[in-house]
Amino acid sequence: MSMNVGKGGGTSDPDVMVDINTTPLIDVMLVLLIMLIITIPIQTHAVKLNMPVGTPPPPLVPPEVVTIEVDFDGTVIWNGQVLPDRRALEDQLRAAADKPVQPEVHLRPNKLVKYESVAMVMASAQRLGMKKIGLIGNEQFIR
Repeated sequence: MSMNVGKGGGTSDPDVMVDINTTPLIDVMLVLLIMLIITIPIQTHAVKLNMPVGTPPPPLVPPEVVTIEVDFDGTVIWNGQVLPDRRALEDQLRAAADKPVQPEVHLRPNKLVKYESVAMVMASAQRLGMKKIGLIGNEQFIR
Protein backbone atom coordinates (compact mmCIF):
# COMPACT_ATOMS: atom_id res chain seq x y z
CA MET A 1 0.00 0.00 0.00
CA SER A 2 1.31 3.30 -0.91
CA MET A 3 0.11 6.88 -0.78
CA ASN A 4 0.76 9.53 -3.38
CA VAL A 5 1.60 12.84 -1.65
CA GLY A 6 2.55 15.07 -4.49
CA LYS A 7 4.00 15.20 -7.92
CA GLY A 8 6.58 12.73 -8.90
CA GLY A 9 10.04 13.72 -7.65
CA GLY A 10 9.26 14.81 -4.14
CA THR A 11 11.43 17.88 -4.58
CA SER A 12 8.62 20.44 -4.63
CA ASP A 13 6.27 21.18 -1.75
CA PRO A 14 2.57 20.60 -2.25
CA ASP A 15 0.56 23.70 -3.25
CA VAL A 16 -0.63 25.80 -0.32
CA MET A 17 -4.30 26.67 -0.24
CA VAL A 18 -4.53 30.50 -0.39
CA ASP A 19 -8.31 30.96 -0.69
CA ILE A 20 -10.40 31.28 2.46
CA ASN A 21 -13.70 29.47 2.56
CA THR A 22 -16.14 32.36 3.06
CA THR A 23 -19.32 30.30 2.91
CA PRO A 24 -19.67 29.98 6.72
CA LEU A 25 -19.06 33.72 7.15
CA ILE A 26 -21.74 34.59 4.60
CA ASP A 27 -24.16 32.17 6.27
CA VAL A 28 -23.63 33.82 9.67
CA MET A 29 -24.05 37.29 8.14
CA LEU A 30 -27.32 36.31 6.46
CA VAL A 31 -28.67 34.80 9.69
CA LEU A 32 -27.82 38.00 11.59
CA LEU A 33 -29.42 40.14 8.88
CA ILE A 34 -32.63 38.11 9.01
CA MET A 35 -32.71 38.33 12.81
CA LEU A 36 -32.29 42.11 12.59
CA ILE A 37 -35.11 42.46 10.07
CA ILE A 38 -37.45 40.31 12.16
CA THR A 39 -36.75 42.10 15.45
CA ILE A 40 -37.19 45.67 14.12
CA PRO A 41 -40.64 46.82 15.24
CA ILE A 42 -43.01 48.01 12.59
CA GLN A 43 -43.42 51.75 13.09
CA THR A 44 -46.55 53.55 12.07
CA HIS A 45 -46.36 57.31 11.86
CA ALA A 46 -50.07 57.92 11.65
CA VAL A 47 -52.36 58.98 14.46
CA LYS A 48 -55.99 58.24 13.81
CA LEU A 49 -58.25 61.09 14.96
CA ASN A 50 -61.96 61.57 14.59
CA MET A 51 -62.08 65.21 13.57
CA PRO A 52 -65.33 67.14 13.35
CA VAL A 53 -66.60 67.93 9.88
CA GLY A 54 -67.70 71.44 8.93
CA THR A 55 -66.83 74.90 10.09
CA PRO A 56 -67.29 75.95 13.71
CA PRO A 57 -69.61 78.85 14.43
CA PRO A 58 -67.90 82.20 14.97
CA PRO A 59 -67.43 83.24 18.61
CA LEU A 60 -70.31 85.24 20.04
CA VAL A 61 -68.02 87.71 21.79
CA PRO A 62 -64.62 88.71 20.38
CA PRO A 63 -61.87 87.63 22.76
CA GLU A 64 -60.49 90.18 25.19
CA VAL A 65 -56.74 90.60 24.93
CA VAL A 66 -54.55 91.61 27.86
CA THR A 67 -51.03 92.73 27.00
CA ILE A 68 -48.42 92.31 29.72
CA GLU A 69 -45.10 93.95 28.94
CA VAL A 70 -41.95 93.28 30.95
CA ASP A 71 -39.51 96.16 30.67
CA PHE A 72 -35.71 95.79 30.65
CA ASP A 73 -35.49 96.44 34.42
CA GLY A 74 -38.27 93.95 35.29
CA THR A 75 -41.11 96.51 35.48
CA VAL A 76 -44.44 94.89 34.64
CA ILE A 77 -46.90 96.86 32.51
CA TRP A 78 -50.55 95.68 32.28
CA ASN A 79 -52.29 97.09 29.18
CA GLY A 80 -50.12 100.22 29.32
CA GLN A 81 -50.46 100.71 33.09
CA VAL A 82 -47.36 100.21 35.27
CA LEU A 83 -47.90 97.77 38.14
CA PRO A 84 -45.96 98.65 41.30
CA ASP A 85 -45.19 95.13 42.51
CA ARG A 86 -45.86 91.42 42.10
CA ARG A 87 -48.91 91.54 44.37
CA ALA A 88 -50.63 94.04 42.04
CA LEU A 89 -49.83 91.75 39.08
CA GLU A 90 -51.31 88.75 40.88
CA ASP A 91 -54.44 90.74 41.78
CA GLN A 92 -54.93 91.61 38.09
CA LEU A 93 -54.30 88.01 37.03
CA ARG A 94 -56.69 86.67 39.68
CA ALA A 95 -59.43 89.04 38.52
CA ALA A 96 -58.87 88.03 34.88
CA ALA A 97 -58.87 84.31 35.75
CA ASP A 98 -62.19 84.64 37.63
CA LYS A 99 -64.01 86.01 34.58
CA PRO A 100 -66.41 83.57 32.89
CA VAL A 101 -64.54 84.01 29.59
CA GLN A 102 -60.85 84.40 30.32
CA PRO A 103 -58.94 86.96 28.27
CA GLU A 104 -55.97 86.06 26.12
CA VAL A 105 -52.72 87.10 27.78
CA HIS A 106 -50.05 88.33 25.38
CA LEU A 107 -46.71 88.55 27.17
CA ARG A 108 -44.22 90.93 25.54
CA PRO A 109 -40.81 90.94 27.19
CA ASN A 110 -38.14 93.48 26.36
CA LYS A 111 -35.13 91.90 24.68
CA LEU A 112 -32.86 93.10 27.50
CA VAL A 113 -34.95 91.75 30.39
CA LYS A 114 -33.61 88.88 32.49
CA TYR A 115 -35.32 85.55 32.07
CA GLU A 116 -36.23 85.37 35.77
CA SER A 117 -38.59 88.35 35.44
CA VAL A 118 -40.47 86.80 32.53
CA ALA A 119 -40.58 83.37 34.20
CA MET A 120 -42.05 84.99 37.34
CA VAL A 121 -44.91 86.53 35.33
CA MET A 122 -45.60 83.26 33.49
CA ALA A 123 -45.50 81.21 36.71
CA SER A 124 -47.91 83.60 38.44
CA ALA A 125 -50.32 83.49 35.50
CA GLN A 126 -50.27 79.71 35.39
CA ARG A 127 -50.59 79.30 39.15
CA LEU A 128 -53.61 81.63 39.28
CA GLY A 129 -55.46 79.67 36.59
CA MET A 130 -54.92 81.59 33.36
CA LYS A 131 -55.46 79.27 30.39
CA LYS A 132 -54.56 81.37 27.33
CA ILE A 133 -50.99 82.66 27.71
CA GLY A 134 -48.79 83.46 24.74
CA LEU A 135 -45.28 84.86 24.41
CA ILE A 136 -45.18 87.55 21.71
CA GLY A 137 -41.94 88.28 19.86
CA ASN A 138 -38.77 86.31 19.40
CA GLU A 139 -36.51 88.12 21.82
CA GLN A 140 -33.68 86.30 23.48
CA PHE A 141 -33.32 86.48 27.23
CA ILE A 142 -30.20 87.26 29.21
CA ARG A 143 -29.59 84.47 31.70
